[in-house]
Order: sequence, then structure tokens, then C-alpha cells
Amino acid sequence: MTNLLQSILLWLLYISSFYAFIPSLVSRLFGFRVFRRGRSETEFSLTFDDGPDPKYTPRLLDLLRQYEAKATFFVVGEHAARHPELIQRIHEEGHLLGIHNYIHKTNWLMRPRTVRDQIQRTGQIIQEVTGVRTCYYRPPWGIMNLFDFFSKKDRRIILWSSMFEDWRSSVGVEKLTERMLKELRGGEVMLLHDRGTTLGADAHAPEQMLQALEVVLQEANRQQLHSVRIDTLMGGVTVSESKTTSQPQTHLSPWKRMVVALWLGWEKLFHWVYHLHTASPEDPLLHYRSRVYHGALVEMDDGHVIRNGDPVIELHFDNKKLFDLGMTSRSSMHLAIRMIRAMEQQLPDLARQVALQPELRSAKALYGVSMINRGPEKFGFTVRELAPGPFSSASKVYLKLLLSVIHPAGTKRLKQRSEQLVPKMIAMPLDVLLDRYGQHALVAATAEHSSEHLLVSEQDLVPERN
Repeated sequence: MTNLLQSILLWLLYISSFYAFIPSLVSRLFGFRVFRRGRSETEFSLTFDDGPDPKYTPRLLDLLRQYEAKATFFVVGEHAARHPELIQRIHEEGHLLGIHNYIHKTNWLMRPRTVRDQIQRTGQIIQEVTGVRTCYYRPPWGIMNLFDFFSKKDRRIILWSSMFEDWRSSVGVEKLTERMLKELRGGEVMLLHDRGTTLGADAHAPEQMLQALEVVLQEANRQQLHSVRIDTLMGGVTVSESKTTSQPQTHLSPWKRMVVALWLGWEKLFHWVYHLHTASPEDPLLHYRSRVYHGALVEMDDGHVIRNGDPVIELHFDNKKLFDLGMTSRSSMHLAIRMIRAMEQQLPDLARQVALQPELRSAKALYGVSMINRGPEKFGFTVRELAPGPFSSASKVYLKLLLSVIHPAGTKRLKQRSEQLVPKMIAMPLDVLLDRYGQHALVAATAEHSSEHLLVSEQDLVPERN
């Protein structure tokens, strides 16, 4: 029995070595089927793993833009799905996107099919956001398995020629800077991290990386070295990115045209009957009206509550704007990004409207119902389920019908993820709106009130003429 157990353990060791250890060793030592270093004397590549991160990635992009540097971002799929606006910005600013699995888990602990699914899922997210299919892949920790060697020829595995333990805060800015400057030369592929939430990393380590990187970029400029994307450093040996065939909708069927016409006609009638106001008249997306809330108590994330009878500001999306966004978006991710950017512009305008109108400042909260409810928490909204009942059921039917028209995937989206398409309540305390978006508006409102008061006082001093 002991000999049998020893034999089993020995065979497991052989198999695991053949599957995991040997492929990683061969790729590291001999560069088999991987890219680790370029041949340029004046160009090097900065590569960033584990992101995107809502705190550090925007600052990193600002720094790269300041020094006119290009980089490659190997993103984790689950983070990319949460922050598609950062993926879009990375792409729009001319950087290269690569895949770093959907979750940050070593390929040694996953079956080949699971690894393939992780790569495909992350690649699909990148493609939906940018319209471009990426072929660049870096396995977490650079650990490969046997089947990575037999991956499709249109996928390039990218490792690195230098890393600096920038994921550890204990390294310190000074030592990290020294290590990076020591490896600053043409052809180098530098491994860095713009997120510190993975296993073994320190959450605040990217702060040190940013400080060290600025010194390195300054020195690179002095030496006339240029940070370029991996595909540029690879030169002619790379497999270039290919654009997706996904295109925005350009044609509507007769029934959809009828639905759109009825929909937009209903909106005009609704606006006229309920006297809706617009947050940004020059670019209408958010409409609102002041009303009294009727319904069950709503508890928001920060402890504020909306009770039956409380004054609220009811929000409505502009149907024409939603339709235009949906018709010109390549995918659901692209639509989500454009909605996020539009909301970023609209909420400060809404805060200004509230700050300038005393009757609105008495409201308890913003309130609305929407099926487009992915990601509103980042703006300060609380998302809650609607109470079961006729209103919830009617809202679901109505919003599903409209979503089938405005969504880039049309009715396919409804069939694929119908369980996720549920109308929900979104709410934000008025204090949160004014604190996050209305500081300038409050100053303007105070100044306007003061000037009006001064004008009245001056008029009081002027004697009436007979």
C-alpha cells in the first residue's frame, strides 16, 4: 500500500512538472513562444498588470500623457467589466490593451478549458468596449501551463525582462526608483502594477510606483529613450490587432420605427403634462420634476431614508437621447461607457439647478426608476429593488420594450440575460448630490443671492421720484 501511494505521488509530481513547472521554466530561460525583450536601442516598453483601478489608473494615464509615453495594460477581466470607462480611455489615448485572465488566478490551478474561457471572456470585454480584438496575453505571475504553448497562433504571450517588486510598499519609493533607473535602456520590457488588490500585493503600493515612474520618465526623456507599446517594440514579428465587425445599428424594422414614434410622442406628452425641467438644455439627458414620494420606506446606503410623503426630485432619462446613444453604440459596454460619461456631465448641471432654486433644495433626495442600472453606485446612487406589485410589473414590461429598441443587441439582449433586466429604484440624498457635484453651484447660488440682496438694498436707498 505504501509503495502504491508513493508511485501515485511520484506520477502526480511528473504530471504536474510536465503540465506546469517545465513550461514556465522553458519560457523564462529560453523565451520559447513568448516575447520578453525587444531589440531597439532607443525604445522600451512600460507594461502594467492587474488593473484597471479607479484610483490609480486615471493618475497613471495622466502621467503617461504628460510625458507623451505609450504603454501596454494587461487587464483583469473582472476589473475591466466594472470600469469600462477606464478601458475606453486607455484605448482612446493610444495605449495597447492585453489580457491578464478574467480573475487573477494562476494557470497552474486551472484546467486548459478554464484558462481558455478566462482569456476569451476578457478579450470579449475589451472588444465590446473598444471595437478592437486584442491578441496579447500575459498569464498571472507569468506562470504558464503546457497548453499555453499550443495556444492559437493569433495570440502572443508577453512576459518581461525586468520587474521591481513594485507591488510591495516595503520597497519604498527611493529603492524602487533606483531599481527602475538601473534597468532603463532600449529594448527593456518593464513590469509594473497599477492595482494593489491581488494576492500578495499592498493596496497602496501603486502610489509609490507612480512617484518612481515620474522620475524614470524624466530620465528617459533626458536620455532620449521613448516608452512605446509592446506591439511597436516587437516590430514586424507581432500579430496586429484586428477591428471587430460589430457596428452600430443603422436600420430599424417597421415595427421598431412604430415603437420609437409612439415612444417619443408619449415622452412629449408626459413632459407637457408633468412640466418636466431639463438639467442640461444644451445636451438633454436628465429631466426632473419636484413631487411628493408615495411608497414604502427607502433606506439609502448612507443611512438617509425616504418616507411616504417626503418631497423628492424625480428623475427621467430623455428617450430621444437614449435612442440616439443606443443606435450609435457598438455594444452594451460601449453604451454603458457613453451613459457614464453623459451622467458625469449631467449631474453637476443638475446640482447647479438644485442649488439655484430654493424650492428644490427642500427635497429629501433624487429618485428614479430605470432598467439601465449598472454602475450608478459610483455616482453616489443607492440601488434598491422595487416592491412587488402592479407598478413594478408594468415598469418591467414597459422598460423591456424600450430596451429592445435602444440596446445595440436589440432583442438578443433580452433573451440572453432577461433575469438581469429588472427595473430598479435609484436614489441619492440631496446632500450627497450637492457635496459631490454642487460645490461650485452653491458658491454661485450664494453669490447670486448676495448680489440680489445688494441690488434690493441699493434700490431702497434711491428716493422715489414724483
